[in-house]
Amino acid sequence: MKTTAMKKTFLTLALVTVCIAVCFAAIAGIAGKWEGKLKTETGEIYPLLYNFQIDGDKLTGTAKTPKGDMPIEDGKITGDSFKFTVSIEDIHIAHTGKFYGDSVGVDIEANGSKVHSTLKRCPPTP
Repeated sequence: MKTTAMKKTFLTLALVTVCIAVCFAAIAGIAGKWEGKLKTETGEIYPLLYNFQIDGDKLTGTAKTPKGDMPIEDGKITGDSFKFTVSIEDIHIAHTGKFYGDSVGVDIEANGSKVHSTLKRCPPTP
């Protein structure tokens, strides 16, 4: 009886360990350059370019803006979801998103307006 209980405990612990390792490996895949387009409510289209870096559950990097590359602030990763802020002067632009492996879905919110965009990994530069 003890052997069966020990086997169940061991298997449960092994499965939990594997699940945690897979989650960290998956979200680590978000590191790198991602691009997309942002369409505003008024129909204007802006290019998006992010360079994500991962350190444990911390998301850092830069976002390309009309004012140049701006740092990603307060970046946090939870499972396959993330959030961060990009500040341009007095405007704080909140980002929340989810990593899907081959794409990133991101909701961008500023000044009471919220839009959604899908990012794709940038092709490697030769």
